[in-house]
Amino acid sequence: MRNHETMQTIRIAIVYHSGYGHTRRQAEAVTCGVQQVEGAEALLLSVEEAQTRWGDLASAEAIIFGAPTYNGGPSAQFKAFEDASSHAVMTKGFGWKDKLAAGFTNSGSRSGDKLATLIQFALFAAQHGMHWVNLGLPPANHSSTGSEAEMNRLGFWLGAAAQSNTDQGPDLAPPEADLATARHLGCRVAEATVQFVRGRVLVEAS
Repeated sequence: MRNHETMQTIRIAIVYHSGYGHTRRQAEAVTCGVQQVEGAEALLLSVEEAQTRWGDLASAEAIIFGAPTYNGGPSAQFKAFEDASSHAVMTKGFGWKDKLAAGFTNSGSRSGDKLATLIQFALFAAQHGMHWVNLGLPPANHSSTGSEAEMNRLGFWLGAAAQSNTDQGPDLAPPEADLATARHLGCRVAEATVQFVRGRVLVEAS
């Protein structure tokens, strides 16, 4: 049984790959969102770091996955992390079953088939028995009164999406609206995880 002390800090891991730095900015925004929630702490790991820290991922109550969308799917580096998890998580016992999961992605175009990447993340989470948390925002910037400054300006539901101009570095892209959307996702996952864990503790104590 978990006591109230262990409930004080709930770990949310953010595992990401970034090819040019844009998706890293998105990952950092997700991290900031997690840190806004009392009782939650963020663990930000690149996919390379994550493959040396399976135990830390096993101790997290939720994992948020992020990668750029290349050629209609997550980057090869992120896919390598997925493949490595099959042995580490399923075979060696670092289980993720019943943890919460969510995802985010970035590409150079507004659509860029980012949905395919988010679906891949959701399937990956399902294969590990995880519970998926969606973005929880209505679509924005879809009327004559809309604005590029609104959160979820690209209109995704499954996770947080960002668009970075291909001729701009990570100091300029993705835009603030997309980073705000990423912060929202981090906050939403952290809030859901805190509720989930505390609810589980109450059930175990009853």
